[in-house]
Amino acid sequence: MSIMDLIEKGKKERRQKAQKKALKHAAIGAAVGATVGAAAGVLLAPKPGKETRSELVQAAKELPGKAKEIVDKTRERVAEAKKEIAEKTKPTVDAGDQQ
Repeated sequence: MSIMDLIEKGKKERRQKAQKKALKHAAIGAAVGATVGAAAGVLLAPKPGKETRSELVQAAKELPGKAKEIVDKTRERVAEAKKEIAEKTKPTVDAGDQQ
């Protein structure tokens, strides 16, 4: 394996790590955004205090399930992206192995 191959391999690994990190941050942002949006919607709705508190409690109970759903979807997207990257880079890797 040549030095250029090692450099390209390092670049590929750094790119993949950056993509995973970006997807992780996107999932966290989506979960936080959904939570803030739900809370703002409940707090700004013209309803009595007791009903508002009840809805907040219900939303808090649903939050772990929604967060898990977002994380699962993100994992699926990461797996798909990983597979796509592997398919796209395979010809280049195979060509490098033959040299």
